[in-house]
Formats: sequence, C-alpha cells, structure tokens
Amino acid sequence: MVSLVIATEDGKSVEVGEVGREGFAGIQAAVGINRNQVREIVQIAGDGFRVRIGALRSVLQSASELQRILTRYAVVQGMQFAQTAACNRLHNVEQRLARWLLITQDRVDSSTLAITHDFLATMLGTDRPTVSLAAAILQDKQIIEYTRGAVQILSRAKLEACACECYGVIQQYNHEIGLK
Repeated sequence: MVSLVIATEDGKSVEVGEVGREGFAGIQAAVGINRNQVREIVQIAGDGFRVRIGALRSVLQSASELQRILTRYAVVQGMQFAQTAACNRLHNVEQRLARWLLITQDRVDSSTLAITHDFLATMLGTDRPTVSLAAAILQDKQIIEYTRGAVQILSRAKLEACACECYGVIQQYNHEIGLK
C-alpha cells in the first residue's frame, strides 16, 4: 500500500489517498505532468512493478483501452481524494481511523495491517495521543486488536458501523477501479 501524502512548509503532513492492488502511483506522469506535490510513501509491503514513464507514454499512444482505464482510475482517485479531504476536516478521529483501516484493508486484502500509531497520526492529520485514544476505543469495542506495530481488524461489520459516510462514498467507486 502506497500512501499519497501532502506536506506543508511547516513540516505537517496528511494522507490524501492510498494506492494498493487496484492502481498505480505517479498517474500525473502518465499524462505528461512532471511535477507532483503528492509524496508517495510505501507503507505496507507487497508485490508490484515499475514502468518507465517513457515506455508507458509510448504504449498509451497506441493503446486506447489502457488510456481509458488509466483515465477512469485518475478520475475516481480524484473523487476519492476530495472525499478524504472532506472527511479529514469534518469528522472525528475515531470515524476517520475506521475509514482509513477499511480503505487500507480493501487495498491490501488483509485483516492484519503493519502500522504504528505515529504512522496513523500522520495519515489522519493528527497527533499520536489522539490516535492512541481512538484506537483504544475501537479495541474496547472489540472491533480491532492493536499490538505494537500492527492492527488486526476483528469485525469488519462493526468497523464499517464506526466509520463515517465517507467510507461508503469512497467504496461506491471501488468497483470502477477493480476492487470488491
């Protein structure tokens, strides 16, 4: 899973999106944009491959179906970014944590996520103690189990109930980009 992160001049950062088995990072380069304010950080290991941008651009000139798929992916990703931005501003950290865990599980297809509270704080745009409190609430409800450096999702249904509507909005587009 690759986190797409925006950092400000004062060193603060927040995740605006994720890429997992459904997509690819660096979509702006595929359409000729060489600048990117989004930092791409591999957070959870997995299989992937690298394509040289020149080779991709060359293939896109003659592969209209691939071009259509990548365009669809870029549009869906943009809509998901917008929903994530709204969520980060409008919802409490427990709801945002539930949303983040669900989205990440969708992208890595695992109920165990190797992540720390520090990492989650950065992804959710808050501080570590706030994430620890939210994780403790979810753990007390027996929705997750948190051990040092890993979160185990015990009940996806309960986690979905704790998430705000943003997860449902983001999930509506999952089938458009090859997720369940």
